[in-house]
Amino acid sequence: MRVAVAADHAGVALKQHLAEWLRGQGHEVIDFGTHSTEPVDYPDYAEAVGRAVLDGRAERGLIVCGSGVGACVAANKLPGIRAGLCHDTYSAAQGVLHDDVNVLVLGARVIGSALAEALVTSFLAARFTNAERHVRRLNKVKALEARALMHTDTGEPS
Repeated sequence: MRVAVAADHAGVALKQHLAEWLRGQGHEVIDFGTHSTEPVDYPDYAEAVGRAVLDGRAERGLIVCGSGVGACVAANKLPGIRAGLCHDTYSAAQGVLHDDVNVLVLGARVIGSALAEALVTSFLAARFTNAERHVRRLNKVKALEARALMHTDTGEPS
């Protein structure tokens, strides 16, 4: 699978570990950086991963920052991105199965590399179920996103 990865300065070590580990698992990794512990702005890296998923350069995305919260918020601002911050394997798989999550976000200051590997494994192995109830709910999420975009474009309150 083609996986876009990125991190801010707080997540760079875990991102580098996971990128190498993913390659060892046979995945193609598109690494958007950062490659340093010098402070950077996580929204830039969340956007790079999200856009790679949206334009088809990657099938899934992985973002690592300190807590994961900021990168998750930023990634979810891109229409069509469904990013989930997960620190347990159940959520990493369930987010894909039921919610069609396409970007996994991890907090490097919250989890270690062994758990991160397990989370990424669960995330990448999962496939959206296409069950009627999940499709219906996902369509409601997409409609909500479209309405939010419409109100943003017109300047009208939502």
